[in-house]
Amino acid sequence: MDTRIKLRVQGLTNSQIQSGAYALILAEEEGVRRIPIIVGTSEAQSIAIALERITPPRPLTHDLFATFAQAFGVRLCEVFIYKFEDGVFYSELLFDDGIKQIRLDSRTSDAIGIALRVKCDIYTTPEIVRECGVVLDDAAEEKDDDDDSFLYLEPEEIHDEAQLKKWLSLLEADELLERLDDAIADENYEYAKMYKDEIRRREEEDGAK
Repeated sequence: MDTRIKLRVQGLTNSQIQSGAYALILAEEEGVRRIPIIVGTSEAQSIAIALERITPPRPLTHDLFATFAQAFGVRLCEVFIYKFEDGVFYSELLFDDGIKQIRLDSRTSDAIGIALRVKCDIYTTPEIVRECGVVLDDAAEEKDDDDDSFLYLEPEEIHDEAQLKKWLSLLEADELLERLDDAIADENYEYAKMYKDEIRRREEEDGAK
C-alpha cells in the first residue's frame, strides 16, 4: 500500500525569510497542511508562468525539457519529494519510456516546474508533511495566492489583458511612479501610457470615495 501523500501546487508568495526569494506552497491533496519551499526568482517566475498558463515568446528551460522528453516518447510519471535535510528538500523524477522506468535526482523547484507543464502527480512522505507542514489561515492564504503570483513578472510576459490589469492593480504606488519615470526616460511611451492610465484610475477611484 502506498503510504505517500499526494500534493498539489497551491501557489507562490513572497518569502518572509529570504529577501528576493519566494515561497512555493504545496498543499496536501486530502488535508489542511501546507509545505512552504523557498525558491529563487527565476524558478518562481517559471512556476508562475505554468500556473497562470502563460505562453512565453520563447521556451523557458522547463518548457524545453518537457518538450524534449515528449518528443522522444519519454513520460514523466511523477515527482517524489523524498527527503528534507538541513533545510533542503530532495526530489526525484520518475520517467517511463514504455520499456523501462528511470528515476533521476532533481532540485525540487525544477521538478515542480516540469511537473506543472506535463501535469503529473506530486508526492511526498508522511514524515516530511509532519516535519514541514503548517496549517495556514484560509483567508490569508487565498489573498496571498491572488496578490503575490504576478508581482515578479514583467508586463511583456503577460499576454492576457485581464491579467495585465490585475498585475497593474497590485503594484505599490511608489513602484508605479518609478516605472512611469523609467518608461518615459527609455522613451517607451506605450508602457508610460499604461502606467499613467493606472495612476489616473486610482486617482478617480479615490476621488469617488
